[in-house]
Amino acid sequence: MQIKDVLLAPGNGAFFYDDQAAIRAGASQDGFVYVGEPVTPDFQSIRVPASSLSVGLVLVDDTVVWGDMMSVQYSGAGGRDALFETAQISDLTSRVVMPRLRDVDASRYLDACAKVFEPFEHKRLPLAIEYGVSQALLRAAAHLHRTAMAEIVCSEFNLPLPTRRVPIYCQSGDAREINVDKMILKAVDVLPHGLINSRKKFGVGGQTFMEFVKWVATRTLEIGRPGYHPVLHFDVYGWIGQEIGLEPQRIADFICRVADTVPGFVLNIESPADFGSTQAQIENYAQIVSILDNRGSSARIVVDERCNTLEDIRLFAEAKAAHLVQIKTPDVGSIADTARAVLVCKASGVGAYVGGSCTETDLSARVSVHVSVATQADMMLAKPGMGVDEGFSIVGNEQNRLLAMLNRRRIQSQNVG
Repeated sequence: MQIKDVLLAPGNGAFFYDDQAAIRAGASQDGFVYVGEPVTPDFQSIRVPASSLSVGLVLVDDTVVWGDMMSVQYSGAGGRDALFETAQISDLTSRVVMPRLRDVDASRYLDACAKVFEPFEHKRLPLAIEYGVSQALLRAAAHLHRTAMAEIVCSEFNLPLPTRRVPIYCQSGDAREINVDKMILKAVDVLPHGLINSRKKFGVGGQTFMEFVKWVATRTLEIGRPGYHPVLHFDVYGWIGQEIGLEPQRIADFICRVADTVPGFVLNIESPADFGSTQAQIENYAQIVSILDNRGSSARIVVDERCNTLEDIRLFAEAKAAHLVQIKTPDVGSIADTARAVLVCKASGVGAYVGGSCTETDLSARVSVHVSVATQADMMLAKPGMGVDEGFSIVGNEQNRLLAMLNRRRIQSQNVG
């Protein structure tokens, strides 16, 4: 077989793992540190440096291809896998996954993923393992076929070679104003996220949030290039529901008021409320979407929490319980399932946003670009990290290189024909 050895290398994610429950409960910040005791299991403090684990596949020609395992920033929240623990993941990978990898045909990507990710002890492998190993397998298949990773995805899913650029979305972190200016100057397609993850940032009745939305819209007109008109995307981490209640009509009314303050802009509101379970989230989000659509609002609902796996995404898409689904790549697991998730959303007429987390790495970000472009997602996250410049450069440059290569391949094919 083409994989003759497997390597593991501990590493760092590009940001931190945060205890969302503790932050929602009012933990204060002292500089970059959150003060107080953690609430979510496995967190030793509210904010901990993100760790990762690289898996390297040694191929028959001694080329080593890599993928990176990690969790998302808010691990253990909203139905997600527990906090990433390098030693535990390394042990399970060594005992269970490595023998499987040595016994697959790495040139057949989906078949290899299916065999390597079979249940262990009647349970699915940790999603972090699926995520990192599936990246490495995609790189292996691309190397063996001498193609781009995007071409492997297109071939496996019977998709045409893409021609369209996928819009890029940046998130600001806590350095809101400075990072918003950076995004505008770089003409980012979708901005700014805003990290509205506490009562202080949301404000009484949402007033602080509404003022921030208006400021972002005004700022794009003040310093943006002529004709620049980004989509405005804000993640409120459930704070609309936390502050004004969990009644869909009231939530929709509030979102409409926010949209009315920025006429002419498309407004994405991510995670307006957390209804406590996947089923409750689907039912209530579907009502909010319906109310906004019936009003002809420019606001769009984006689902994140309670929509983690491919099956979750399928349920939300089929129920029209969002205008746009964040396909949070480490939470989905296998990168092949990210591709499937985009196609599921498209089949249901729902927008597909290939997201992820600031805790990821340059390797996982580049793989996500290939899957996003191959499946022609509606937008993709600039990642990793919270600094704007780095993630936008990594994702944007990878996309531009990929499209240039695919364009050359298309021209060559036409000349042969």
